[in-house]
Amino acid sequence: MDRSADEPDLWLRCFVAAPEARTQLVCFPHAGGSASSFHAMSGALAPTAEVLSVQYPGRQDRWAEKCVDNVPELVDRLLPVLTARAGNRPLALFGHSMGATLAYEVARRLEQAGGANSPVTVFLSGRRAPHFERTEYVHQRDDRGILRELELLGGSAAVALADPEILQMVMPAIRGDYRAAETYVHVPGPPLRCPVVALTGDADPRASVREVEAWSEYVEGPFVTHVFKGGHFFLNDHPEAVHGTVRDHLSSLPVSGAGTA
Repeated sequence: MDRSADEPDLWLRCFVAAPEARTQLVCFPHAGGSASSFHAMSGALAPTAEVLSVQYPGRQDRWAEKCVDNVPELVDRLLPVLTARAGNRPLALFGHSMGATLAYEVARRLEQAGGANSPVTVFLSGRRAPHFERTEYVHQRDDRGILRELELLGGSAAVALADPEILQMVMPAIRGDYRAAETYVHVPGPPLRCPVVALTGDADPRASVREVEAWSEYVEGPFVTHVFKGGHFFLNDHPEAVHGTVRDHLSSLPVSGAGTA
């Protein structure tokens, strides 16, 4: 039996416990990212929401595990974990970049299953809609080519990866995540019924405002886009504004908010 599929604590990190919060917000990091990407959001949103940050295999305290390099398997392995951890509180999802794809696919599966675990809202950040074809093929580049992509996106990781020892340690996870993101194929199906909030930077080189707004084509419920100053990692440049936007949307949910049927 796969231990990582059976123990939620391997997959989910709760940096700031908020048992009084009426909503749990599950956050999915970007390619190469880790659960700690949402440490600041955890504190900022309490007690409005209790943040559960996903820790993918192959990084930080899961460094010894094999990285999962495709979206369907990640979704399959995450679903039972989320179902086991959700309890009776409404569930919301937030994903950035590759994490947005995962949040979207998890939301689709939860809505298909129905019941109390259907998401009450989904936040899709820094990711273009699925019908825009990817042409970068970053996962096929050598290590320096991947570093150039990280530098283009402006992530702080690019500076740390200048150290050869750190680069050797984390590159398998980065490459595997990019493979998952770039080989993802959208399978047509019913649009999301829950509210969806799209967030983007106005100067993101990999997700233009138009491409992010196109997520509206995959949504049947309410849809809104928020545009922030900055590039791909706008949420790191303007954390208070991003956290405030997420908090406002979660606060506006109906008190009963038990998910859509």
